[in-house]
Amino acid sequence: MKALVYHGPEQKAWEEMPDPGIIQATDAIVQVDTTTICGTDLHILKGDVPAVTDGRILGHEGVGTVMEVGSAVNGIQAGDRVIISCVSSCGSCSYCQQQLPSHCLADEGVSGVGWILGHLIDGTQAEYVRVPFADTSLHKVPDNVDNEAAQMLSDILPTGFEIGIRNGRVKPGDVVAVVGAGPVGLSAIMTAKLYGPSRVITIDLDANRRKQALGFGATDEVDNSQDDWKEQVLAMTDGLGVDTAIEAVGIPATFDMCTELVRPGGTVANVGVHGSPVELQIQDLWIKDIAITTGLVSASTTPMLLKLVAQGQLTPGKFVTHRFKLDEMMDAYDIFGRAAETEAMKVAISRPS
Repeated sequence: MKALVYHGPEQKAWEEMPDPGIIQATDAIVQVDTTTICGTDLHILKGDVPAVTDGRILGHEGVGTVMEVGSAVNGIQAGDRVIISCVSSCGSCSYCQQQLPSHCLADEGVSGVGWILGHLIDGTQAEYVRVPFADTSLHKVPDNVDNEAAQMLSDILPTGFEIGIRNGRVKPGDVVAVVGAGPVGLSAIMTAKLYGPSRVITIDLDANRRKQALGFGATDEVDNSQDDWKEQVLAMTDGLGVDTAIEAVGIPATFDMCTELVRPGGTVANVGVHGSPVELQIQDLWIKDIAITTGLVSASTTPMLLKLVAQGQLTPGKFVTHRFKLDEMMDAYDIFGRAAETEAMKVAISRPS
């Protein structure tokens, strides 16, 4: 089969690789019908994730058709169209029982790591992928949900919801600021409405992304290249600050912005993947009674979000701005890697029909 293979920082290739096979009785082999590229893949290519080694097939999102299942798989069968979760869950360890499979204790012998696809084992940017723990790591797709919408439930939509909105303790009537209007920030904006905030403020340097955010459910936009960006947000909150500030970029400057914007008693929900340390201004924050949350998505809310997509209450297919065939993977990386220039949000990379 062909696959996108990592060969060290800034090195990747679309090349021939061995077809995957069943290793454990709980495995499934899935034909990848549609996959995409995540910002985390770009972090890997920059060398920010040293656990990813030379020769690894990247990718942790996708929708596909089950080709074969192991002898212990009961709920999934060949022919099923499925969402491949970005987090693999054994379903039985203490963390999976707590709905925290991001810290699954059984995944491929790697204690405490649920994100293994495209990280510790070969991933989904390939013609076929082996999925461990198929019964609890694959989700059947309803007939009325297309592949492009469904693949957003692999990672970005549950990430924005679980780590941004739910960890951010958003409540009806709250004011929420989302710093960074990339795919995960937009996912937080899209799912914020499930908890009924009164305002959702999108903050980003890019005018196109701010415009996109308004279409995803933001009520207000702020250009943080302006000197008065903080004053603009405070003016929307009677000078108190926001109830929840969601960091969706992963750099020190945007984390600092969130700590400046949150009101006393509020929450900073860090969603962005940080490749370098941030400095916590605890001397200013200790007195404000704020909570700072972090997290790796568990994708435990994917079944719930899938029901909302099937009913038309969430429309994640609108994330897709560019479409490619699988053998155009390198072109897809080029376009996605230059998102500021190309205005790419999410790419859909599909098997030829």
